[in-house]
Amino acid sequence: MPQPTLTLCRSCRSADLALPLRLTEALKQAGIAARVQEVDCMSGCTRPQTLAVRQSGKTAYLFGEITAADLPDIVVFLRLFNESADGTLADARPLGALRMKAIARIPADLD
Repeated sequence: MPQPTLTLCRSCRSADLALPLRLTEALKQAGIAARVQEVDCMSGCTRPQTLAVRQSGKTAYLFGEITAADLPDIVVFLRLFNESADGTLADARPLGALRMKAIARIPADLD
């Protein structure tokens, strides 16, 4: 199965331009394989800086107001996401503050 793709918005006024590199490093240190990319505006302007997590065949997630303080919770999220066959998490409590930053959960294609 392909690895997840994490997409961070870089065009918000308050965007932390170092966050993608810090996220990449945090994932590497945790031994989590994921692709990190940056894009301009993801229309999450009321909750900058947004983070999308997608993987083929799995539920996709959109989080807002992401900061470097969220990196440990993002690592926990990705561990749980990787362990889930469809990307759905049975219990969001292990995500700490990240669970309150969820904007959307988008189901995978239904066959």
